[in-house]
Amino acid sequence: MTLPLFSTTDDPGPDFAGLMQRLRVPSGVPATGGTAESTRFRHGTTVVALRFADGVVMAGDRRATEGHSIAHRAMQKVFPADRYSAVAIAGAAGPAVEMVRLFQTQLEHYEKVEGVVLSLEGKANQLSQMVRAHLPMAMQGLAVVPLFAGYDLSRGAGRIFTYDVTGGHYEESEYNATGSGGRDARTTIKLGYRAGLSRDEAVELAIQALYEAADEDSATGGPDLIRGIYPLVATVTASGFESVEEAEVAELFASLIERRRAEGHQP
Repeated sequence: MTLPLFSTTDDPGPDFAGLMQRLRVPSGVPATGGTAESTRFRHGTTVVALRFADGVVMAGDRRATEGHSIAHRAMQKVFPADRYSAVAIAGAAGPAVEMVRLFQTQLEHYEKVEGVVLSLEGKANQLSQMVRAHLPMAMQGLAVVPLFAGYDLSRGAGRIFTYDVTGGHYEESEYNATGSGGRDARTTIKLGYRAGLSRDEAVELAIQALYEAADEDSATGGPDLIRGIYPLVATVTASGFESVEEAEVAELFASLIERRRAEGHQP
């Protein structure tokens, strides 16, 4: 195979997907037409998880983006993996949702075949293998970066695991966030976190983290007061996975906005 040569006026530059299209190589890489702007697929953004006294809280905003446009305003990014664990997604929305569905099925299948529930560490390892298998798609721009958390029955405590696109997974001792607004969310949690938070304090801190992320990151959706769309929040404790009622989330956001107004900030 000879190296393709291009003139200076015909050089595809660093756009590898565009190069594959020009060479008519069936690589499955999304065609970009030479610019990243024309690659149109949906992305999920910011998700957070933090430990509290009785388990873990997981939350995610609802916005999905498509380039610089809002593709969906009420996307679900927080899912129960099984009774004692939850998974949240950031990255390419389509592959991420399919990965979650496969993960849920895998955990259910293991329990039925083996007759026991997979350990929390085992669940984290299983998800790691799925992320690693997705690496070829990630190299084409369709990366999926999940956030996994659950209640470890053997330890009697909540645990949080983060991932990278190669499938590496790492346990976080207190909290983490991922997605385009993850840095701002982590900073907010860092400033308000302390060991032994109550359930209500942890939920309120997760909501504040998403609010601050939405304030700084255009791809992260804040509370939509007109449409009544609010981030999804869930807890995982010894009692299992439990979604926080939308009415409670709405009330917490209303209180947060009111406090910001009182402090002189514009919501």
